[in-house]
Amino acid sequence: MRKSIAVLGLGKYGLSLAQSMYDMGSDVLIADIDEDKLKESSRFATSAICADLSNEDEVKNLGLKNLDIVVVAMSRNLAASIMSVAVAKEEGVPLIVAKSSSDRMTSILEKIGADKVIIPEEYGGKQSARILSSDTFLDYFQVDNSLSMVEMNPMDKWVGKNLIELNIRQKYNVNVVAIKEGGHWITADPKRELRASDQLLIVAERDSLKRIDK
Repeated sequence: MRKSIAVLGLGKYGLSLAQSMYDMGSDVLIADIDEDKLKESSRFATSAICADLSNEDEVKNLGLKNLDIVVVAMSRNLAASIMSVAVAKEEGVPLIVAKSSSDRMTSILEKIGADKVIIPEEYGGKQSARILSSDTFLDYFQVDNSLSMVEMNPMDKWVGKNLIELNIRQKYNVNVVAIKEGGHWITADPKRELRASDQLLIVAERDSLKRIDK
């Protein structure tokens, strides 16, 4: 499904995320106070808006309530991050993601409404884009240029069937290596029926992920 996303703040992370989401086919709104950055990045966006993101009125004028995801990518500007998260929450944005630079900042952003807080050292823009653009993937780690590890929910059509019946390895060219059950990871039993509450850890070539991310 085509996603609509706002990336607020065009540092290295925000630029990478905006470009990756745009390349994946999302509608991307970018906003920053730096007009030069906006001009350089406009080719990676559906719309580009110059705004002071610490100003409540200017954040509200972005029209965030019409978007699926808002990413607040300004870990060096706590005031702008707080304002952007707070407005996005008030506007009823379904998923609010914020970049943080410290445990204290993470705690503040979570308290005011961020659904997910990302530490730059742990997530790159491309990795975040893979997760945010997907209705299936919960977490994503790129092992090398081609191989990835992904945490995901079972597809609806997989529930109630076991791995032997589904023949996932042959059909999708991915390997289920573990299943999270009751908060604990267990080795995948090919005869165990999958449940809607399960989380799967899979290993796959990057191109193979497109087969299951639909």
